[in-house]
Parts: sequence; structure tokens; C-alpha cells
Amino acid sequence: MRQEVDLWHGDRKDGVRTEPSTETSLPNTTTRTPPADAPKLRTIAMPADANPSGDIFGGWLMGLMDLAAGNAAGRRGRGRVATIAVEGMKFHMPVLVGDEVSIYAEVVTVGRTSMRIEVEAWRRERSEEEMCLVTEGVFTFVAIDENRKPRPVPPA
Repeated sequence: MRQEVDLWHGDRKDGVRTEPSTETSLPNTTTRTPPADAPKLRTIAMPADANPSGDIFGGWLMGLMDLAAGNAAGRRGRGRVATIAVEGMKFHMPVLVGDEVSIYAEVVTVGRTSMRIEVEAWRRERSEEEMCLVTEGVFTFVAIDENRKPRPVPPA
């Protein structure tokens, strides 16, 4: 029987301490490296962005990811875009107050009016060099005109 595990601390509901990797099916985020290109967005997690325990709100992180994805979609779409869907959002580990957060975004598919953007959020303790993947997801945007109606995405 599989035990429920606190993914951040490795604590089972029955109070027995375990290593998170032994009982979770999350992908191994420690062997991945950040994308080679520059991040679309970089910021520092501040106390106003956290809950009373010092963990950064997931909504704050999703908002940053939406901004970065919108930047990539706006450049590729050469104009105004709007978020229409977010899928496959995975939170691998928490972001803490003081962490540097870098958001990477890449356009992976382009349709007639829409674009899918893969987004990754990476954290780095400010006094360290190692970065860890904390969150990833896929954002879908549609190119819109001045009347907020869908318009074709220009050729690359």
C-alpha cells in the first residue's frame, strides 16, 4: 500500500520520515539543467509573495510564468495575444522567500491563430549557483486584433 507523502519534506502522514524520492513518482528534477537561452523573466521572491510558512504562493509563480509565456507569444505573434489555456502545471518543489526565480519560455507549436508555449520556473538560493526546476507547464495563447478577435499568427 502506497503511503501519502509530503512532497517537500518527505514526511508520511503517519509521522515516519522518509526520503521523498523513494515514495513519489515526480520526475527527477535534480538531473535537469536550465535552458541555455536567457530567461524571459527573472525576479526575487519577496515576503509579500509568501504564505505564513515562508513558501511562495503558487498563484504568484503562475502569474510570472504567464507573463513570460505572453512575452514569447507576443514576439512570435508580432502583436497582442491572450492566454486561453494552461495545462500540465506541475509544482515539483517550493520557492522560498529570497530565492532568485528565473522563468524560461519557448514557443513549441504554432497554429493558425494560437501558440503553445512550454514554460519552466527555476529557483536559485541567492548565495548559491545551483538552480533547481520548481514548476513547469504549457500555456496556450491566441493572437488577437484591436477588437480582441482572433487573428492569424504571421509566418515565422
